Amino acid sequence: MSKDQLTYNLMKKSLDASSTRSKAISNNISNINTKGYKRQYVTFEESLNRSIDDLELKTNDEKHMQYGSEYGEIKMETDKTSSIREDGNNVDIDNEMTNQAANTLMYNALISQVNSRLSMERYVINGK
Repeated sequence: MSKDQLTYNLMKKSLDASSTRSKAISNNISNINTKGYKRQYVTFEESLNRSIDDLELKTNDEKHMQYGSEYGEIKMETDKTSSIREDGNNVDIDNEMTNQAANTLMYNALISQVNSRLSMERYVINGK
């Protein structure tokens, strides 16, 4: 697998993580008044960093990634920390709205990168 293909696969996986995160945030916002609801969150970047840090490769460059390896696992988890609300719900609407805005910015940046990449490939293939 080429470096370009690996980069493209990581961008696709990042888009999947952003989409999953958007769903989690939407669920949290829609359940703001549900008694006992615990907020959900997505971990992807942490597992991506961990998998890159744990690489044990014999290469000529420390940044090389092994062919066929999967990097970053998208997991939706539940925040089981206690709540300051009496009903047991731990969703903070201000925090969720901030997370939603940050996730939207990340998603749009990733889409721009993928579009630029595809546009460049189209130019190379077609010459236009």
